[in-house]
Amino acid sequence: MMKKLIPKLSFWQIWNMNVGFFGIQYSFGLQQTAVNPLYSFLGAHAEQLPILNLAGPVTGLLIQPLIGAISDKTWSAKWGRRKPFFLLGALFCSLALFAFPFSSTIWMAAGLLWILDAANNTAMEPYRAFIGDKLPEEQQTFGFQMQSLFVGAGITLANLSLFVFQKYLGGDSESGGIPVWVYYSFFLGSFCSIASVVWSVYKTPEIPPTDEELAKLKADKEHSTLFTPFIEIFTAIMNMPKILWQLALVYLFQWYALFCYWQFVTPMIKQTLYGVSEKDEEKASRILELSKSGSILSKSDLLWAKNIAHLVETAVGQTGLMNGFYNFITMISALILIPFAMKFSSKNVYAVCLFFTGISLLSLPFIKSETLILLPMVLFGIGWASMMGLPYSMVSPSIPSDKRGVYMGVINMMIVIPMLMQTVSFGFIFKNFLGNNPSNAILTAGALFILAAISVTYIKVRMVKPLNR
Repeated sequence: MMKKLIPKLSFWQIWNMNVGFFGIQYSFGLQQTAVNPLYSFLGAHAEQLPILNLAGPVTGLLIQPLIGAISDKTWSAKWGRRKPFFLLGALFCSLALFAFPFSSTIWMAAGLLWILDAANNTAMEPYRAFIGDKLPEEQQTFGFQMQSLFVGAGITLANLSLFVFQKYLGGDSESGGIPVWVYYSFFLGSFCSIASVVWSVYKTPEIPPTDEELAKLKADKEHSTLFTPFIEIFTAIMNMPKILWQLALVYLFQWYALFCYWQFVTPMIKQTLYGVSEKDEEKASRILELSKSGSILSKSDLLWAKNIAHLVETAVGQTGLMNGFYNFITMISALILIPFAMKFSSKNVYAVCLFFTGISLLSLPFIKSETLILLPMVLFGIGWASMMGLPYSMVSPSIPSDKRGVYMGVINMMIVIPMLMQTVSFGFIFKNFLGNNPSNAILTAGALFILAAISVTYIKVRMVKPLNR
């Protein structure tokens, strides 16, 4: 088949096509920062957090490769190939975000997380493939790093909204349950999710298939069965380019570590910055529940419990500030990484960024200042910018264009399998080997990032001709 000529796009065309990633990543930012504290507000223990986050890896493992395989075989003259999946995912994501803070039990929150993750995954994978569809190889590093910019912007707003709403519009929860200020962040996310995707769908036309491609799509449709997408995934894995196997090892360390960070950074902050243990939090919660039910309590006990509740909510706000700060750094550094990647190669820049991400996490448990703890987040933000763009630009030239959707789904499998491993294994590790100490969980994540950086050095990347300016 003759290779399709893909025209270069302007800066603003690439900008508009990626705006929808902002809303998707706002939702992801709330999952990073707000969902685990929300579980805690509802009474979950720290060792339960990994299993309560099972939705992310399971839905990613099942949905993204399936959506990728299906979208590869889809074409609508009105809606295009990838855009119907953006819209469907964003709609359900918006509804789930709106409902999330109304959760009255841990399991209601867990159920909504499954819906939210399924919706996010339905939108996410076609967006990765969209970049490959719309941009020539020499512009793909720019396109994927533009996605990193919107990753940073979306998650920054999500996390800073938690900090701002808690500090200025909230007020502490004195009777347990989910504080009112948490609602505001989820409502804002509900709007951003659908509005940003609609913008990109409206502004960005998809490239129509050639007559030859349309004929192939029609023939494939005539011979397709219910099992065809599963066969496509299996075949893609069996014939996967070697570079993807090499990336899988990097992702094993990287994404296991990231899940450790997102789950345990708030418990670490409670401990290291505010001196609140999980036992203190549980005791305070029981006292506040007794007070709510009308029990007579000593004034000192009630004041102590209210102070602990205040410190816990402050820790959630601090987590939002930290995560918002590193994603702000991601936003401003995403495009700055491009000339470095062009000069020194995406592979080398990616390896260095992962190494310094590990250093940043290894330092966190030893910092006792709300201000100084933001400094390691600079390195983390630069690392996150590299993770969200450079691996895709490294492997995209080696992916067959007619299999781009399914292979982006396979790459996501490389992300969610380590996350799934973490959710089922780390609770046991945390309890039996790390002394139920969240600081040790963060140190473990830092060490894993160092291993990820070393693994990058073994990847063999196909060279792409430089962009003509």
